Amino acid sequence: MVATLATPVSEKQPGKERPGKKRQDAPTVRAFRATPFTYGTLLIVAAILTTPLVFVGSIALSSDATVNNGAFTVIPREFHWDNFSRVFGTELPVGTFLLNSVLISLFSVAGQVLSSGLVGYAFARLRAPGKNTMFLIVIATMMIPTQITMIPQFILFRDLGWVNTFLPLIVPNFFSNAFNVFLVRQFVSRLPSQLDEAAMMDGLGFFGIYRRIMFPMLRPVLIAIGIFTLTHTWGDFMGPLIYLNDESKMPLALGVQYITATSQAGQAPPWNMVMVGSILLALPMIIVYYIGQKYLYEMDISGGSAGVK
Repeated sequence: MVATLATPVSEKQPGKERPGKKRQDAPTVRAFRATPFTYGTLLIVAAILTTPLVFVGSIALSSDATVNNGAFTVIPREFHWDNFSRVFGTELPVGTFLLNSVLISLFSVAGQVLSSGLVGYAFARLRAPGKNTMFLIVIATMMIPTQITMIPQFILFRDLGWVNTFLPLIVPNFFSNAFNVFLVRQFVSRLPSQLDEAAMMDGLGFFGIYRRIMFPMLRPVLIAIGIFTLTHTWGDFMGPLIYLNDESKMPLALGVQYITATSQAGQAPPWNMVMVGSILLALPMIIVYYIGQKYLYEMDISGGSAGVK
């Protein structure tokens, strides 16, 4: 007589499943594979988005006769590269416009990076009564439209004697803004607090911790803030229009508008010079973004320390 061993029902043997139940496999992530249709769609979208830039370059390289006749084409047929040097010889000080934009933008970036880092670090690490309430008030200022504070700010700067100077365009950046403070605060709050505790045991204060530990780790966020500030300040038109009166103090964003207003009545504006000024206005931002795009991708406010590469 041969003895047989019955397998318990509770045990699972490989390759066998209970009747009436379907095997549930772990979900798999399928890699995206581009097809010719994908590349064709991307080429069409890229062509649509690039056409205005090509048209700007075509007008910038056009001759004065083409401008007077209005015979512009999307694809450049003329290549008058001397227009990029002629724009600095017009009756308007385009070189001064460009220098003013550089000065205003660099000081604004320095102010935003310095103040945003310190204020965001303070909200994330320092303990004070009412800190969370104050942070909510700071965030709530993001919902106030700029048009509401425009007149009170002008009255304030007028009483201070700052009208027709660079100060109204630069000084407010040394007090940060709610969005940049939020970015830094979220980033610092995700960093391990043991870093601060270890530094305090070594005798560092809050400023020492920020300068030696936090500031290097905040590099992606601070560079991103600098890029955002530079982009806004370099192309700002409304601020200089309100506070600046002399042509010698105007930035390039406002000076390009003045180029269109220098023609005589009934005469077409020098669109080739205007487009050269527009290229000078847009090209630095393209270069800055190309150089700093990796820091924008490294900035991960949801991952905290995971955003530090």
